[in-house]
Amino acid sequence: MGEVIKVGMADLKTCSGEDAVTTLGLGSCVGIAIRDPATGVGGLAHIMLPDSKEIRNNQNRPKFADTGIEDLVKEIVLKGGNRSRLVAKIAGGAQMFSFGSKSTMIRVGERNVEASKRKLSELRIPLLAEDTGKTYGRTVVFYPKTGDFLIRAVGMPEKVI
Repeated sequence: MGEVIKVGMADLKTCSGEDAVTTLGLGSCVGIAIRDPATGVGGLAHIMLPDSKEIRNNQNRPKFADTGIEDLVKEIVLKGGNRSRLVAKIAGGAQMFSFGSKSTMIRVGERNVEASKRKLSELRIPLLAEDTGKTYGRTVVFYPKTGDFLIRAVGMPEKVI
């Protein structure tokens, strides 16, 4: 059993071997797990917002789906992952509050999921599985060596995608 590396909000981390990466409290945020199955190098980004262009003067690139996914891919490649073999799984993007509004500003979780999928598609990284939406938060643990993405949520059975 390796080390479990914590990924904070608006953060990303990579690992390999027996190590894993985890993030707590994915509500409307999305956890993007990417790995190279051949080398077992991978990582996890905890993104909070869909698009870095919507906020001025924000230097925290992992906070956004567009820049956070780009940076995660760069880190994985720097650690020995092959760009052409990368695959992804995502979790989170819940609608945590019900206001009965169709406002796009309220639908942050849905927008985060859409932006994450769009960026993965743009980078030609196949999305193998997802556990997104609904109205509950999630804690995730990603094992890049095996590709197992463990999802925990209060009152729900644990699952691996």
